[in-house]
Amino acid sequence: MPENEADPWEYSLYIPNDLRAVTVSRRTLRLILTMHGLIGLVDVAELLAAELVSNAVRHTKGPAALRVRWSAGVLRIGAWDADPQPPEPPQPLDLAPDREDGRGLALVRACADTWGWQPLSRHGNRGKYVWCQLSPARTGSGGE
Repeated sequence: MPENEADPWEYSLYIPNDLRAVTVSRRTLRLILTMHGLIGLVDVAELLAAELVSNAVRHTKGPAALRVRWSAGVLRIGAWDADPQPPEPPQPLDLAPDREDGRGLALVRACADTWGWQPLSRHGNRGKYVWCQLSPARTGSGGE
């Protein structure tokens, strides 16, 4: 378990519309979770962040951001993008298993405790925020 589990924290990583941002986001998330003693969440969290960031940069034309927050024993991972349109609903994972695309939100739904999205409008900017949550108890892992 993290050293100060009760202490909330949050990081945001602003990224360009570039597929290399997925790798940068994964590596940054791994470092954040490791430094906060949440090593047991790294593998699943990296998968979820990669899917969310990949959707943000593949399906929009503007910048994006990864947001990681720990609060009350729950890890929330989210991706913001400039497109206000809702994400496509998750398709079943067994639908065309040989496809390389279209499985992102299905993986998020399958691996996260919960997920969702919300439209955003701030300072004249529009977009959406797609997020998911993980808790160490669900994954059976802590900070070991």
